Amino acid sequence: MSAPLVNDGRRASAWPTPRAAGWLGFYATILAAWVGVALMAQGLPGEGFDGVPAAFWDALCASAAEARPAALWAMWAIMAAAMMLPTFVPALRTFTDLSATGATTGAGAVALVAGYLAVWLAASALGAAAQWALARWGLLTPAGASLSPWLSAGLLLFAGAYQFSSVKAACLSRCRMPLTFFLQHWRPGAPAALAMGLRLGALCLGCCWALMALGFLGGTMNLAWMGAATVFMTLEKLPDIGRRLTRPAGLALILAGGALALRALTLV
Repeated sequence: MSAPLVNDGRRASAWPTPRAAGWLGFYATILAAWVGVALMAQGLPGEGFDGVPAAFWDALCASAAEARPAALWAMWAIMAAAMMLPTFVPALRTFTDLSATGATTGAGAVALVAGYLAVWLAASALGAAAQWALARWGLLTPAGASLSPWLSAGLLLFAGAYQFSSVKAACLSRCRMPLTFFLQHWRPGAPAALAMGLRLGALCLGCCWALMALGFLGGTMNLAWMGAATVFMTLEKLPDIGRRLTRPAGLALILAGGALALRALTLV
């Protein structure tokens, strides 16, 4: 069968365009991160990963109190990539739309994503350190779930209050308007795109770090929580939908934290 003809009579290429290939690579990265998370949650390498040393998976799945710092950071890094890259889609789409006008290149898009990921990889070190410390203090299970009702209540109350904070509002407003952000900070070239990615990563971290900390409630490798949090944080960055979610979610978290604190008081 001959290749289909496009409107100008040329044969259509069987290969994707550079832009389409870039998006395929981006989504493949997200998929690979979620596969890694699922494998860590199960504690075994699974089909198709027989070539990966078992010691690598054992290190990632070890109790935080026993794990090597590098392995614990790797676990958080994979989790951050799986959860936060989907929330970056609107900004990346806006950037690639600008690149279609010749304002930037594919290398710029790669640099933008790299800058964004760099912030979350750095934040993963802080998350890993917090999990290691809490586990050493006996406040977490080997799966990273809180053993203390007071820790759980504190996380809920703080995350709920943070939803009403001016820092959250400022960061979230910038994340919801990526075109305005790019128009304000735009400079040509991959180094400038990297800098914009770093700035966007910092804004996203300012939006989402308190919600990410809620992973200590049900376990840092709890797939149900990770999926729900990813969907919520993605929707929260959408202008029309997000404005209806942020404060109601904060109120719900405060109520849940208060109820948990009251329950803990009855146990004293």
